[in-house]
Amino acid sequence: MRTLPIERRFETFSYLPPLNDDQIRRQIQYILDQGYIAGIEFNDTPEPTEYYWTMWKLPLFKNPSVQDVLYEIGECRSEYSDKYVRVVGFDNIRQCQVMSFIVHKPGSNSGYRPY
Repeated sequence: MRTLPIERRFETFSYLPPLNDDQIRRQIQYILDQGYIAGIEFNDTPEPTEYYWTMWKLPLFKNPSVQDVLYEIGECRSEYSDKYVRVVGFDNIRQCQVMSFIVHKPGSNSGYRPY
């Protein structure tokens, strides 16, 4: 049995290969279906001890579509291609972040491409 190569693991889906466009789309749909508020953040490092990431604009409060979130991911990735970009889901009842996953790693072609 072959093991995974040794590398840093970052977030919720870090043990999986990078998410493709359709998988990212489905995860965003899940966030919206659960009633969570989608947000996009970026940072220089994905270290688990780094709790404060910079938000890309404000969270998408007013019932965005999956396409709206994907558009904002594409905009963030194009402006900050040298940063890690992640999507987060906020639960407004619990008042906390309930899920997050990385959609772009610097120097890789992973993540949503809107063009």
